[in-house]
Amino acid sequence: MPHTEVPSVRDIREAAERIGPYVRRTPLISCKPCREFSRIAESLTLKLECLQVTGSFKARGAINKLKTLPAENLKRGLVTASGGNHGLGVAYAGTVEKLPTTVFVPIGTPAAKIDKLRKWEAEVIVEGEAWDDSNRSALAAAQRDGLAYFHAFADPAIIAGQGTVALEILDQAPRTDTLVVAIGGGGLISGISIAAKAINPNIRIIGVEPVGAATLYRSIKAGRLVELEKIDTAAGLGARLSEPINFELVRRHVADIVLVTDDEMRSAARWLWFELGVAAELSGAAAVAAVLTGRCSIADGERVCALVSGAGTDGMTN
Repeated sequence: MPHTEVPSVRDIREAAERIGPYVRRTPLISCKPCREFSRIAESLTLKLECLQVTGSFKARGAINKLKTLPAENLKRGLVTASGGNHGLGVAYAGTVEKLPTTVFVPIGTPAAKIDKLRKWEAEVIVEGEAWDDSNRSALAAAQRDGLAYFHAFADPAIIAGQGTVALEILDQAPRTDTLVVAIGGGGLISGISIAAKAINPNIRIIGVEPVGAATLYRSIKAGRLVELEKIDTAAGLGARLSEPINFELVRRHVADIVLVTDDEMRSAARWLWFELGVAAELSGAAAVAAVLTGRCSIADGERVCALVSGAGTDGMTN
């Protein structure tokens, strides 16, 4: 089950050292010049985690978790539940230590993602309507078979690994005023918020969820964790229920959560390809969608960085 201790910025800096040999320092690029949305592009930068190992930031957390576990805990292999990208990160971690990896994925996971998981040598088991269902199966397998379990977003080591993204951004663009970050379960924005607020307490952090997976949006509005009846989005974002550690970090550090539709993410993915030649999956374009639609408002002169969190072509082809 998820742990509850909250990582510190020191933990995140240690994670950056730990994972350095295994992940990429991804580019941060300016969006100017730009044909469409030229006013927005003037002050918008993009952190291209779509160029990370396995195609998303998830490799950071998975490698950090791997490298903090005793060898005794790893000898039977790794197990996780994922909509795709976290599973790829854990599968990559398995290849680093030559360990078998099992990934439970929900029904509806794109065939291309399953194929990619298998190419990273993972055993893929399709089980459950949503991530939450697949996760129960992963936990049962961990207990039954003695496997090392990697939670997708509520483990302090995973959160610390994801937080290394913020260290890079604020080294590459130290005057950034606002970070715009997609939310699935909340691990990425949790880690980023810890690191970014420690470095610059005045930085603004905006979370972005799909309309059909507004888990933390509804939880923050209610002042408690809210479980959704279902996930209704084609993007690989969202658990029906987040966890207390993520809820508390988002409530403490995140200025606002905004919602975008699948069509708006699709338009953003096409914009990224047309303007910058960046191939983002639907969920990977969520933060950019929030900026382009004006859900995340940008004041004149405000320096905004949006994370392109995952690679793919579904945002352009569906």
